[in-house]
Amino acid sequence: MEEDEALERFEQFERFERMSSSRSTASLRSTTIACCLNFMSLKAVFFDAAGTLIKTIRPVGESYARLAQKYGVEASPEEIRERFRSCFAAAPPLAFPGAEAGEIKALERQWWKELVRRIFEPYGEFPGFDGYFSELFGYFSRPDAWMLYPETAETLSLLRERGFILDVISNFDSRLLAILDGLGISSGFDSVVISSRVGYAKPAPEIFHAALGLHGLKAEEALHVGDSLDKDAAGASGAGLTGVLLDRSGKGASNSFPRARSLREIVPLVERINAL
Repeated sequence: MEEDEALERFEQFERFERMSSSRSTASLRSTTIACCLNFMSLKAVFFDAAGTLIKTIRPVGESYARLAQKYGVEASPEEIRERFRSCFAAAPPLAFPGAEAGEIKALERQWWKELVRRIFEPYGEFPGFDGYFSELFGYFSRPDAWMLYPETAETLSLLRERGFILDVISNFDSRLLAILDGLGISSGFDSVVISSRVGYAKPAPEIFHAALGLHGLKAEEALHVGDSLDKDAAGASGAGLTGVLLDRSGKGASNSFPRARSLREIVPLVERINAL
């Protein structure tokens, strides 16, 4: 099926989903996704990490604000949450093209230190900032600061049983390796591709191509799942993969990409695609 025909068919099913009230949203979404796609057989499923497979034990704004109190800075978790979102969005990519392997961890730490410094700029003097940042950076290095989404382990196990290559593609840093290991899922992945190490961050096509190249795969043979419309769904699609938006809230505004409300929808999705 040509791309424009696939898009037209997808839009038709989306209109049908909006009009129908007799079938469940999840069932219709899976049907919509499966019927609108027609690729060669999928061999690999790639996942984003934070917000897709794992999440912080408590909200980022709460962790930042609680620790800041220890250093004499008062800020509400809600304010810090919004500062984090805006500063993170405005920050340069967490990637260091051309850097030597031995430089990466220091560059990662400096990237985060600058981000956290910008987050607290509106709060004036922060005399103990260096100590605060060291403790904060260390806290988010610990696996016990993170948790799996309830369906993560089961989804990965089912995909592995079906013979799929599984990778993580994440705009994170080297700490992710120990986090995934501590949460008990690192052994389930063939590769973990981290932006800071490969020199490109999503949505750049190069980071997706790096993952494909590790396994000798064509883009059409891989599906990527993530919670960011721009970085994951659009980024993967732009690189030639099937990009799937993980939209747990159901509030995603775009109908341009397949969507799933839960990782539990991914196994039926790839099975439907491969049955076409």
